[in-house]
Amino acid sequence: MLDKIQQQLPGLSTAECRVAELVLKHPRDAAKSAVGDIARLARVSQPTVIRFCRSLGYRGWPDFKVKLAASLMAGIPYVHSSLRAGEPTAELASKVFDNAVSALLRARNDLNTDLVDDAVALLVQARRIEFYGQGNSGIVAADAQHKFFRYDLCTVAYADTHIQMMAASMLGPRDVLVAISHSGRSKDLLDAVAVARRNDCPVIAITAGGTPLAQMATVLLRADTEEDTELYSPMLSRLVHLAIIDLLALGVALAQGTNSSRVLEKTKKSLRGKRRKPA
Repeated sequence: MLDKIQQQLPGLSTAECRVAELVLKHPRDAAKSAVGDIARLARVSQPTVIRFCRSLGYRGWPDFKVKLAASLMAGIPYVHSSLRAGEPTAELASKVFDNAVSALLRARNDLNTDLVDDAVALLVQARRIEFYGQGNSGIVAADAQHKFFRYDLCTVAYADTHIQMMAASMLGPRDVLVAISHSGRSKDLLDAVAVARRNDCPVIAITAGGTPLAQMATVLLRADTEEDTELYSPMLSRLVHLAIIDLLALGVALAQGTNSSRVLEKTKKSLRGKRRKPA
């Protein structure tokens, strides 16, 4: 926002420029000040301060002040929303772990366990389970497949959009599609889900509420995180999605009873020869 003010300076009046220069010099103080204080410090009238705000496209000083404060809180673009340049490692570690814990606690508190039960019931009875995700969610889908195939279930994960479309066309009522997306708006994923739904295939969606994907779901497992993935790489949503996948996998294991333990024992034994014995 400060860059925007700097760029707009040539088009402002002399009096408005005084307001702009004050804001540029003391942005944090300006974000906390009343319109009268700004007018006094810039030696202009209050209507001039309001005209300055409107020249920049804001409704008035309150609107401008809120946007200014938000821009000052923004982190390093495309890296993380709450980090600052030169942040010490201790602060970095604190923010990363505290944000993760907060997101997981919120997801736990918002969780509808009845819907989790519905999802587990579908997965246990499925002839075939397919996990779809794109980009970061594609990695979560691969993790889900890695967990579920060990329960002796027919599972596969697809991240390629063309393969998702072709595979979805072969799904039916006895199968289950698990669609994973933070935005819930990825067009190719929505197209594949629509194909599966036309074939009467149940869809479990792990996504934010109110999204197109959420509206298409047979069972919606909401994963709402306060994260702007339009600008920053997904971090919190990925952790929440992985936790929900773990929950579903354990729910399936409990539903299968002792059979899960027997199958997992076989997979564990198969790997014993792959590890070096401790010294």
